Amino acid sequence: MRIGIIAHLKHAIREPFAGGLEMHTSMLQGALRRRGHDVTVFASSGSEPDACVEAICDETSLTQVGCDEAPDKVFFQEHHAYLSLMNALRHRNFDLIHNNSLHYLPVAMADALPMPVVTTLHTPPFAWLESGVRLCNAPNATFVAVSESIRRKWNKVAPIERVVLNGIDLERFAFRSDPAVQPYWIWYGRIVPEKGLHHAIAAAAVSGATLLIAGPISDQDYFDREVAPRLDERVRYLGHLAHSELAGIIGGARAFLCTPCWEEPYGLVVAEALACGVPVAAFARGAIPELLNAATGVLASPDDPFSLSQAALAAEQLDRHACRAHAIRRCDAARMIDEYEALYADRIAAAPQTRFAA
Repeated sequence: MRIGIIAHLKHAIREPFAGGLEMHTSMLQGALRRRGHDVTVFASSGSEPDACVEAICDETSLTQVGCDEAPDKVFFQEHHAYLSLMNALRHRNFDLIHNNSLHYLPVAMADALPMPVVTTLHTPPFAWLESGVRLCNAPNATFVAVSESIRRKWNKVAPIERVVLNGIDLERFAFRSDPAVQPYWIWYGRIVPEKGLHHAIAAAAVSGATLLIAGPISDQDYFDREVAPRLDERVRYLGHLAHSELAGIIGGARAFLCTPCWEEPYGLVVAEALACGVPVAAFARGAIPELLNAATGVLASPDDPFSLSQAALAAEQLDRHACRAHAIRRCDAARMIDEYEALYADRIAAAPQTRFAA
């Protein structure tokens, strides 16, 4: 199949990934290419050149467009990039477009394309994207949710045809049967308020546990205010690590702390920790309870560091082999790709064989 993937433009698709959506997009295109599909990713400049990327969001793209009056230049830049892309795709020879962005235009303009458009909804509804989804009446448009939690939130806006749980490349998250000799808990991800790192630090303080932290600082003010003052020999920030180093650090932990302060749409970090054999202690929010069972994780009351601390101590006692087995059953990228391939084939077979002339 000839597949075009529309990426989120906030960050380049390259390692170390800024977040789970960038990693997901990279893994999706790589897995589809290995299965013999012709895949092009439409992403921001600076993405990995070997990922079959066509850059659609570059500062130089605005040189001929007047934007002095635009109050938010970044918003306008993305609007212009997606508008240009959707117009261009009308004349491209793709069998299907998979929209992985969080932007309203690929959804609102889906009926302008001659090929099917599959949109994966990675977030709860928010104003701009919800507006695009509500205006989408294209018969060739299909919506997919990454969890039952997300499906429930979007069902009030538009019918969601199915849930395809995200997956990870299990080979990149090696199983470790025994944790490091020196015990520690791990927290990793984007360092922003909604990910709740401050709760993990507070939970470690309650129990006296060592906490290792990794991930990009996406909100410097939050880091300076809530994280940096609490760093010491027991609570250590390791930086934004390359994948190979990060996987090793995860695997050595006694427990992974997941602390969302919002309704987490999926939680790739949970899948990654389980793949390494690390039990999870997590706030019971959003899709997180869908990813765990009693053998692999312990749920805590949201926003409660004491509850999280108790959950982490209990999680330490869980069987690491059970965590890996659960990840293989529920979180394998191969299962996700199988489901998307079947969906693509179904949508292509049902679509009119019409193409706009170039």
